[in-house]
Amino acid sequence: MCAVTVDLPCGQRRIYAGGMPRLSVNGVELYYEDQGAGIPILGVHGTPSSAVMWADAATELALHGRCIIYDRRGFHRSAPHVPFRALDLVDHVNDAAGLLAALHVGPAVVIGRSSGGLIAIELARLFPDKVKALVLLEPALLTIDPAAASWARSLRRTVLERSEGRTVQLAEIMLREALGDAVWESLSNKLQKMFESTGAAVLAEINGHGMDLSEDALELSEAELAAIRQPTLIVSAENSPEACRLVNARLTGALPRTRTVVVTGGHLINPAHPAVLDFLDRIAADANSWE
Repeated sequence: MCAVTVDLPCGQRRIYAGGMPRLSVNGVELYYEDQGAGIPILGVHGTPSSAVMWADAATELALHGRCIIYDRRGFHRSAPHVPFRALDLVDHVNDAAGLLAALHVGPAVVIGRSSGGLIAIELARLFPDKVKALVLLEPALLTIDPAAASWARSLRRTVLERSEGRTVQLAEIMLREALGDAVWESLSNKLQKMFESTGAAVLAEINGHGMDLSEDALELSEAELAAIRQPTLIVSAENSPEACRLVNARLTGALPRTRTVVVTGGHLINPAHPAVLDFLDRIAADANSWE
């Protein structure tokens, strides 16, 4: 099927290829989905992952606002024919800001899971006008806690050593090492194949700068975190790795306007959990009513 390209303002292009909408943002084509109306909601997936993992949640989120989800550059349907050699945190942050601009979306409630939460934090810091509020589902700002940072360095070494450069195994190794064998084995064959396809992007982030498993992962000072003034919901899961809970505890003390909640289950927290939906509705009704 031929692709249909529609030119947009500011040099962006909207591309429809095989029924899949894409936007040309910062020189890459990003797959995205856009549904619902009302307060803008941007969902940012983790590593390794894809917007595929957010499909059911997005349908529910779209009942509470205009929900936009996308495959980050390098991942699944946003993967180029030739993989990136390196992917930096700033690339993902600029893409999120560019996607919102290309879709003419005002300040959004940004929901980030794991590495997506790291991207959401930096988006709020660098582009505060793009972010109305934050929902952080165990964000991977692992440098904020010494024990969590040590865990991340160990995970990085293990993933690189065990994969031996075979990108097809990177996602599986990462998920098994970080979250346990049961998480990987609970995935359908289709989802396992999707995760395996993201291995090149996982390696590119490891080789890049600023991401949670990069050699030089992002570090933020207390003053930099305190300057993030958007209302923030921080969500932890009961059965997640200890490193995730340590990070959330530190963030709760560092960010000035936070509400925290603990949910059942593990690290792959539902972006449309009732606590998240309640937060969204409060933000939509009154920016201060959540406090």
